[in-house]
Amino acid sequence: MFSNGRDAAHGGDETAREDNVPIGYLRAFVTVLVVAHHAMIAYLPDAQQPTVAAWTSKTMLWTAFPIVDSQRVPEFGLLIGINDIFFMSLMFFISGLFVWPSLTRKGAIAFAGDRIVRLGLPFAVAAAILAPLAYYPSYLQGGGAPDLTSYADAWLSLFSLNAWPAGPAWFLWLLLAFDLLAVIAYVIVPRFGVALGRLSANGDRQPLQYITGLMIVSGAGFLAMNLYLGYDAWVHWGPFFVQAGRVLHYAVYFFAGIGVGAYGLDLGLLDVSGKLARRWWLWLPFGLAAFVALTAAFLAALGVKFQPQLPWTIALCGLFAIACASLSFSLVAVFVRFFKRAGPVFDSLRRNAYGIYLLHYAYAIWLQFALLGAPLTGLEKGGIVFATTLLLSWATTALLRTFPSIARVI
Repeated sequence: MFSNGRDAAHGGDETAREDNVPIGYLRAFVTVLVVAHHAMIAYLPDAQQPTVAAWTSKTMLWTAFPIVDSQRVPEFGLLIGINDIFFMSLMFFISGLFVWPSLTRKGAIAFAGDRIVRLGLPFAVAAAILAPLAYYPSYLQGGGAPDLTSYADAWLSLFSLNAWPAGPAWFLWLLLAFDLLAVIAYVIVPRFGVALGRLSANGDRQPLQYITGLMIVSGAGFLAMNLYLGYDAWVHWGPFFVQAGRVLHYAVYFFAGIGVGAYGLDLGLLDVSGKLARRWWLWLPFGLAAFVALTAAFLAALGVKFQPQLPWTIALCGLFAIACASLSFSLVAVFVRFFKRAGPVFDSLRRNAYGIYLLHYAYAIWLQFALLGAPLTGLEKGGIVFATTLLLSWATTALLRTFPSIARVI
């Protein structure tokens, strides 16, 4: 399972670097994938057009498909399907990489305070301001009265469902929860990161051993939650939405990231001369094959209504874990191997990626709404929404970061 051969002498070094340029570029790239995901989702063949009546439905499908265009692009489903398998898991892993150097340098209280400001404050702004702004076009497309009072009434009606959708900002509150768990672990077991680091100590020489272990542990967590809740269920309490079936899976990736980062941000799995980076070409085809197998299994399970439940759930969760890890670490390998310095444009994208993540959703939905009647194909609309959303959220973030108080947060 996890490798544990070499002593993680580098783990727990309080002077460890808190930056890694290739991983910073990778985080920016995954952010771009998030933008593409939300830009294209309005043009999926199976998207269901929102209605005002649906706002009080427990399914809340309008949060998944805020805008639905009559122009459909089946090919977008391929990118969105692949994204959904791995990109948020990879985001949790990347976030975990930088926890240990920061936690050991700042201490538990300062680290927790920093995380509350950097994650909790943007989450509150996103839930209170950005999400209602983003979903207003969805309300209008569903036939809602075009005045803010009616919209406010519709939004407040969500309280009957104990819901206040925060859009993609759900990632922030869950990441904050994981960070605070890491703080508690640090207080109780001050060297827990070093212990996790030992698990990845042979990652440069035996990455398959480590990644296989990650597949098994994350898959077990995914299976346990999905057997209890049903496959890939979402739950919510107020603004705290989460894909509950993936919570343990995400936690495994986050704490795996802590271990890899504790061992060294340029060592083990992240070593540019290690086997993972040198064999970057091996992982992506394997991940895509696992995705195809998962898709086929899901369609087959759907055809028989997931009966019998246990074998289908085991198969789907196992294939999900394999595809997720393979796709995630194929990108880790590519960026560690090739992206030492990529120029000023990529450096700007890396600096502004967090703000792009926070701001892009409102831009995407409003642009989709504006293009509903445009005489364009779905492919053209999706391309326009993606490019414009990325540029606008990038420029807005760069502008906001000229204010020192905001720059300290995003």
